[in-house]
Amino acid sequence: TAHTASNQKESSYACVFDEELHVYLGDCWSLNWMNNTEQIFPNLDSETVEQQYEIVKKMTNESHASIFGDLTYIYKEPISVFMGNPGKDAETSEPAPARTCRDKTTATPDVMVEYLKKMRDMSNDMEESDRLDQEIRYHTFTEGKVQEILEQISHQVTGSWDMVEVFSRHPETIEHPGCNKDVLSAFFSQCYKMQTHPYITKYLYRLTNLCNAYNGEKIVSAVNDNCNH
Repeated sequence: TAHTASNQKESSYACVFDEELHVYLGDCWSLNWMNNTEQIFPNLDSETVEQQYEIVKKMTNESHASIFGDLTYIYKEPISVFMGNPGKDAETSEPAPARTCRDKTTATPDVMVEYLKKMRDMSNDMEESDRLDQEIRYHTFTEGKVQEILEQISHQVTGSWDMVEVFSRHPETIEHPGCNKDVLSAFFSQCYKMQTHPYITKYLYRLTNLCNAYNGEKIVSAVNDNCNH
């Protein structure tokens, strides 16, 4: 059994930016899960996996939590089976105030750029601020460029701007994983890597959608033709 912070068509959301450590402390689902666990500690046998999932799911408004796997057995087990059972007499310290997602949340693909903006706004060094501003402008431009490239790839494959719009509407179910793997590998190799440009993941579903209707070799060829940046 596996819990995820979001479904297959969306990202999770980062929240609680620590201005001393300069990092997001977690995604909203994970922080809500930890808060719930701390609230019932040490009585970890008071909630089953199913109950905790449903409680934390209601606490998480930014994305749609999901659960996968065989729910026959584990789903009904108390969480103490997996986290240990300290017992009701276990020594406990005063819990730290719960960290909540009241502040602005950020979709995972946008975390890098949002981080750069926060660091720029916090900086008192003009030279550093200018450097960060330049980096932000680069990524803003590149995000727009990626969308243009994907539109050109879609047009070359489909031969129709109307079909480009159709394949750009929303993510579809992956029906041809082999094609999807080959096309994404070509895009990461010839265009942009998601490790250095994570925001591109917001748009890559367009390639997956093409794989559901067109030959993979044709799509890879279009990727290679349009990714000479």
